[in-house]
Amino acid sequence: MQIENPPTAKPYEKPAGERRGLLLVNTGDGKGKSTAAFGLALRATGRGKAVKIYQFMKTQGARFGEHRMFEQIGIPVESLGDGFSWDSRDLDHSAQLARNGWQKAKAAILSGEYFLVVCDEITYPLIYGWLDLQDVLETLQNRPKDVHVCLTGRRCPQEIIDMADTVTEMRPIKHAFDAGIPAQRGIED
Repeated sequence: MQIENPPTAKPYEKPAGERRGLLLVNTGDGKGKSTAAFGLALRATGRGKAVKIYQFMKTQGARFGEHRMFEQIGIPVESLGDGFSWDSRDLDHSAQLARNGWQKAKAAILSGEYFLVVCDEITYPLIYGWLDLQDVLETLQNRPKDVHVCLTGRRCPQEIIDMADTVTEMRPIKHAFDAGIPAQRGIED
Protein backbone atom coordinates (compact mmCIF):
# COMPACT_ATOMS: atom_id res chain seq x y z
CA MET A 1 0.00 0.00 0.00
CA GLN A 2 1.21 3.47 -0.81
CA ILE A 3 0.51 6.21 1.75
CA GLU A 4 -1.06 9.40 0.34
CA ASN A 5 -1.44 12.88 1.73
CA PRO A 6 -5.07 13.83 2.22
CA PRO A 7 -6.29 16.61 -0.10
CA THR A 8 -6.27 20.05 1.52
CA ALA A 9 -8.30 21.75 -1.23
CA LYS A 10 -11.61 20.68 -2.77
CA PRO A 11 -10.63 18.48 -5.74
CA TYR A 12 -13.50 19.68 -7.96
CA GLU A 13 -15.54 22.74 -8.86
CA LYS A 14 -19.23 22.91 -7.99
CA PRO A 15 -21.23 21.93 -11.10
CA ALA A 16 -23.19 24.77 -12.70
CA GLY A 17 -25.95 22.60 -14.19
CA GLU A 18 -29.54 22.25 -13.02
CA ARG A 19 -30.79 19.70 -10.51
CA ARG A 20 -33.03 17.14 -12.19
CA GLY A 21 -34.01 13.50 -12.02
CA LEU A 22 -31.12 11.20 -12.85
CA LEU A 23 -31.00 7.87 -14.62
CA LEU A 24 -28.60 5.66 -12.67
CA VAL A 25 -27.44 2.21 -13.78
CA ASN A 26 -25.69 -0.45 -11.68
CA THR A 27 -24.48 -3.20 -13.98
CA GLY A 28 -21.64 -5.72 -14.35
CA ASP A 29 -20.86 -9.21 -13.12
CA GLY A 30 -19.80 -8.21 -9.61
CA LYS A 31 -21.80 -8.23 -6.40
CA GLY A 32 -23.46 -5.07 -5.14
CA LYS A 33 -25.78 -3.84 -7.90
CA SER A 34 -29.02 -4.26 -5.96
CA THR A 35 -27.33 -3.45 -2.66
CA ALA A 36 -26.22 -0.07 -4.02
CA ALA A 37 -29.71 0.65 -5.38
CA PHE A 38 -31.22 -0.19 -1.99
CA GLY A 39 -28.75 2.20 -0.40
CA LEU A 40 -30.10 4.95 -2.67
CA ALA A 41 -33.62 4.03 -1.58
CA LEU A 42 -32.62 4.32 2.06
CA ARG A 43 -30.87 7.64 1.49
CA ALA A 44 -33.91 9.11 -0.32
CA THR A 45 -36.31 7.80 2.33
CA GLY A 46 -34.13 9.33 5.02
CA ARG A 47 -34.70 12.69 3.32
CA GLY A 48 -38.46 12.15 3.36
CA LYS A 49 -38.69 11.34 -0.35
CA ALA A 50 -41.17 8.88 -1.87
CA VAL A 51 -39.52 5.69 -3.16
CA LYS A 52 -40.84 2.59 -4.94
CA ILE A 53 -38.83 -0.56 -5.65
CA TYR A 54 -39.75 -3.14 -8.28
CA GLN A 55 -37.84 -6.43 -8.36
CA PHE A 56 -38.20 -8.05 -11.75
CA MET A 57 -36.79 -11.49 -10.90
CA LYS A 58 -37.81 -12.04 -7.27
CA THR A 59 -40.91 -14.14 -6.70
CA GLN A 60 -44.13 -12.61 -5.51
CA GLY A 61 -44.38 -13.01 -1.77
CA ALA A 62 -40.57 -13.17 -1.38
CA ARG A 63 -39.32 -12.45 2.17
CA PHE A 64 -35.62 -11.73 1.73
CA GLY A 65 -33.77 -9.49 4.17
CA GLU A 66 -34.44 -6.34 2.17
CA HIS A 67 -38.19 -7.06 2.10
CA ARG A 68 -38.31 -7.45 5.87
CA MET A 69 -36.41 -4.22 6.51
CA PHE A 70 -38.17 -2.14 3.88
CA GLU A 71 -41.49 -3.27 5.31
CA GLN A 72 -40.43 -2.01 8.75
CA ILE A 73 -39.44 1.42 7.47
CA GLY A 74 -42.23 1.81 4.94
CA ILE A 75 -40.46 1.51 1.59
CA PRO A 76 -42.78 -0.28 -0.83
CA VAL A 77 -41.17 -3.22 -2.64
CA GLU A 78 -43.01 -5.22 -5.25
CA SER A 79 -41.62 -8.55 -6.47
CA LEU A 80 -42.75 -9.12 -10.04
CA GLY A 81 -41.16 -12.35 -11.25
CA ASP A 82 -41.02 -16.06 -10.58
CA GLY A 83 -37.33 -16.47 -9.78
CA PHE A 84 -34.29 -17.47 -11.78
CA SER A 85 -35.05 -18.44 -15.38
CA TRP A 86 -33.47 -21.88 -14.87
CA ASP A 87 -35.99 -22.57 -12.11
CA SER A 88 -38.99 -21.45 -14.16
CA ARG A 89 -41.57 -24.06 -15.06
CA ASP A 90 -42.92 -21.87 -17.86
CA LEU A 91 -40.72 -19.20 -19.47
CA ASP A 92 -43.70 -17.78 -21.38
CA HIS A 93 -45.34 -17.15 -18.01
CA SER A 94 -42.10 -15.60 -16.71
CA ALA A 95 -42.06 -13.28 -19.72
CA GLN A 96 -45.68 -12.28 -19.12
CA LEU A 97 -44.92 -11.53 -15.47
CA ALA A 98 -42.08 -9.25 -16.61
CA ARG A 99 -44.35 -7.45 -19.09
CA ASN A 100 -47.05 -7.00 -16.43
CA GLY A 101 -44.44 -5.78 -13.98
CA TRP A 102 -43.04 -3.30 -16.48
CA GLN A 103 -46.49 -1.76 -16.89
CA LYS A 104 -46.57 -1.15 -13.12
CA ALA A 105 -43.04 0.28 -13.04
CA LYS A 106 -43.73 2.40 -16.11
CA ALA A 107 -46.86 3.85 -14.51
CA ALA A 108 -44.92 4.66 -11.33
CA ILE A 109 -42.11 6.33 -13.28
CA LEU A 110 -44.46 8.43 -15.39
CA SER A 111 -46.80 9.31 -12.51
CA GLY A 112 -44.35 11.70 -10.91
CA GLU A 113 -45.48 10.44 -7.47
CA TYR A 114 -42.04 9.06 -6.62
CA PHE A 115 -38.71 10.80 -6.14
CA LEU A 116 -36.93 7.49 -6.90
CA VAL A 117 -38.09 4.36 -8.70
CA VAL A 118 -35.76 1.36 -8.55
CA CYS A 119 -36.14 -1.31 -11.25
CA ASP A 120 -34.04 -4.07 -9.75
CA GLU A 121 -32.79 -6.76 -12.16
CA ILE A 122 -34.68 -5.23 -15.09
CA THR A 123 -31.81 -5.96 -17.48
CA TYR A 124 -32.64 -9.67 -17.51
CA PRO A 125 -36.14 -9.37 -18.98
CA LEU A 126 -34.68 -6.86 -21.44
CA ILE A 127 -31.87 -9.10 -22.67
CA TYR A 128 -34.19 -12.11 -22.78
CA GLY A 129 -36.46 -10.15 -25.14
CA TRP A 130 -39.36 -10.19 -22.67
CA LEU A 131 -39.56 -6.39 -22.55
CA ASP A 132 -39.53 -3.96 -25.47
CA LEU A 133 -36.32 -1.93 -25.18
CA GLN A 134 -37.79 0.96 -27.15
CA ASP A 135 -40.72 1.24 -24.73
CA VAL A 136 -38.31 1.31 -21.77
CA LEU A 137 -36.14 3.96 -23.46
CA GLU A 138 -39.16 6.14 -24.29
CA THR A 139 -40.45 5.85 -20.73
CA LEU A 140 -37.09 6.86 -19.29
CA GLN A 141 -36.81 9.73 -21.76
CA ASN A 142 -40.36 11.01 -21.10
CA ARG A 143 -40.42 10.68 -17.33
CA PRO A 144 -41.21 13.79 -15.28
CA LYS A 145 -38.22 16.10 -14.85
CA ASP A 146 -37.64 15.40 -11.15
CA VAL A 147 -38.02 11.60 -11.14
CA HIS A 148 -34.85 9.61 -10.50
CA VAL A 149 -34.70 6.03 -11.81
CA CYS A 150 -32.15 3.38 -10.86
CA LEU A 151 -31.85 0.24 -13.02
CA THR A 152 -29.84 -2.82 -12.01
CA GLY A 153 -28.67 -6.06 -13.59
CA ARG A 154 -25.92 -7.64 -15.64
CA ARG A 155 -25.32 -6.82 -19.31
CA CYS A 156 -27.28 -3.58 -19.39
CA PRO A 157 -28.18 -2.71 -22.99
CA GLN A 158 -25.84 -0.12 -24.48
CA GLU A 159 -28.78 2.11 -25.43
CA ILE A 160 -29.63 2.54 -21.75
CA ILE A 161 -25.99 3.10 -20.80
CA ASP A 162 -25.79 5.82 -23.46
CA MET A 163 -28.89 7.53 -22.03
CA ALA A 164 -27.89 7.20 -18.36
CA ASP A 165 -26.44 10.01 -16.28
CA THR A 166 -24.44 7.72 -13.98
CA VAL A 167 -23.33 4.17 -14.76
CA THR A 168 -21.42 1.99 -12.32
CA GLU A 169 -20.03 -1.35 -13.39
CA MET A 170 -19.55 -3.81 -10.56
CA ARG A 171 -16.54 -5.97 -11.41
CA PRO A 172 -15.75 -9.17 -9.55
CA ILE A 173 -12.23 -9.33 -8.20
CA LYS A 174 -12.83 -12.19 -5.75
CA HIS A 175 -16.06 -13.89 -4.66
CA ALA A 176 -16.63 -16.40 -1.88
CA PHE A 177 -18.91 -18.49 -4.13
CA ASP A 178 -15.94 -19.24 -6.40
CA ALA A 179 -14.15 -20.73 -3.37
CA GLY A 180 -17.11 -23.05 -2.75
CA ILE A 181 -18.75 -20.97 -0.01
CA PRO A 182 -22.55 -20.86 -0.39
CA ALA A 183 -24.60 -17.65 -0.30
CA GLN A 184 -25.01 -16.24 3.19
CA ARG A 185 -28.39 -15.06 4.51
CA GLY A 186 -28.17 -11.38 5.32
CA ILE A 187 -25.30 -10.85 2.84
CA GLU A 188 -26.57 -12.23 -0.46
CA ASP A 189 -30.29 -12.58 0.05
